[in-house]
Amino acid sequence: MSSARPTPSPTPVRRLPLAGVLRLNRPSDIWFKPALSVVVAVGVPNLTLLALGRLDLALYTMAGSLCALYAHNLPYAARGRALAWVVLGMLASVAVALLTASLTSSAAVLVAVGALLAAAHKSMSDVTRIGPPGPVIFTFISSASLFAPQTLGQVPGHLALAAAAGAWAWLVGMAPGLLRPHGPERRATARALNATAAYVEAYVEASATGTRSGTGGGAHSGTGSGHERARATASATVHAAWQSLLAAGARPEPRRALERLVVRAEVALAAPADTDPARLHSWARDLRGTSPVPRLEPAQAADELLGVEIELAAGKRKLSSRLGPLLPFALRTALGCALAGYVSLALGVGRPYWALVTAASLYQANTTLTWSRGVQRVVGNVVGVLLFAVVAPLAHLGPAALVLCCLALNFGAEALITRNYWLGSICVTPMALLITEFTGFQEPGALMADRVVDTLVGAVVGFVAAVAVTNRRAGDHIENALDAVEHAREHAARIVAAERPAPGALESARRRLAAALVELRATADAAAGEWWQRALPQERVVLAERTGHRTLAATVRGQGPHLLEDVQA
Repeated sequence: MSSARPTPSPTPVRRLPLAGVLRLNRPSDIWFKPALSVVVAVGVPNLTLLALGRLDLALYTMAGSLCALYAHNLPYAARGRALAWVVLGMLASVAVALLTASLTSSAAVLVAVGALLAAAHKSMSDVTRIGPPGPVIFTFISSASLFAPQTLGQVPGHLALAAAAGAWAWLVGMAPGLLRPHGPERRATARALNATAAYVEAYVEASATGTRSGTGGGAHSGTGSGHERARATASATVHAAWQSLLAAGARPEPRRALERLVVRAEVALAAPADTDPARLHSWARDLRGTSPVPRLEPAQAADELLGVEIELAAGKRKLSSRLGPLLPFALRTALGCALAGYVSLALGVGRPYWALVTAASLYQANTTLTWSRGVQRVVGNVVGVLLFAVVAPLAHLGPAALVLCCLALNFGAEALITRNYWLGSICVTPMALLITEFTGFQEPGALMADRVVDTLVGAVVGFVAAVAVTNRRAGDHIENALDAVEHAREHAARIVAAERPAPGALESARRRLAAALVELRATADAAAGEWWQRALPQERVVLAERTGHRTLAATVRGQGPHLLEDVQA
């Protein structure tokens, strides 16, 4: 592969979209799980505080309770570890916030600390890939804690409340494992099968209409056609299924049966013309319930399972190497949050942390996605403020009504947010306003005005910071991803060409190449969304994807006729 870098060309300015930003998606297949979990995790501590007449302490229990929102897609062994780290991370953030609040009342210092915490939350959320709801919950709680009146002597007790609620959230998150211990892996495998079946159907349709680019073995040129997008989605979903299975820990027979199903999805990706999508859909349906996992003949079990063992033993990238590419995003977050907070202070708004949290919530993988999130945030918050005007009279009937309203809004937020961020924000906004009233009811008009002003300030200033701190190394990341694909492709090709490859080597090389292709597509998509960026090597990306998928097809051929009778050349 040539090491030549693309010749610099005029820097294009990409248009920022409006069409489709507010379009509703299909709800998540497990939307009810985080919704119910957060109601239970928040409800028990808040109702306990209500019975004790100490709702003024709810901010600290909320810090631990909201940890129940995380890790719902992870297998339970991995979920237990992830939730423990989420709780510890939340406690560390709240400890810094409470100590700062107890040592100074300077709003300028508090905003600066809040901005630095937001940048740390963004970096650690991205490097660990903890997933939704990402860093915004950490930033919301820590920023609110910064502006809560505090003395040094109160800090240990408040942290103890957060820790107790965090332990309860951990139990809530792990409880479903008692009934369905392999549920997350089954769902991940079902998604992979369905996504692969959708790609096969798109491939067949494109072949019938003559719109497919023929490259053989399921690899095609171009990145805009429907079946190309379906292939990228299926590849990412299959990779996610493997990640779920590899993170699951022990591998009893039901989990090994899931591994064989994912192998069949990989085979279908490599040879869509020889695949029956109805069979993939049927397997996926069987996985959705509680029926036994479909058992396939383990003809090549030794090879495929040894490939899993090799992957489990492989070392992970160092933390420092994963943090490096995230520095522009950390800088964006710190700068945008600090400026938003200071502008809010200059305007005389009483709660500058609302502007800080709004700015922190914007930052996505690139400037275009950040712009879209900003539009969604503004629309959702403005409509949410109007909803607060409707809910406030009911919540003001008494402390019990206040707690119940907050629980209902918690459920609504998690039930709706997977449809589109702005829809979930409609419930998040009044919930955040009601939380401020746990220490005493306030005049709704002033709260609503502050929230609207802070939303606009945070969105505008936060986006300006995203434009100012462009990720100019996005092109370099593509070059690195291209190199990784080429190295993985060459390694897989050598294994295929070997007369007697080592046991498990072909399976491991195939997944290594598949992971590199998924990473390349994600990196290219992220770079393409930067507002101000040099021309990207799109042709090289397409060529790398084409040859990479062709090699994937060859690795499937190497598995033997029991998996694939005929792969189109």
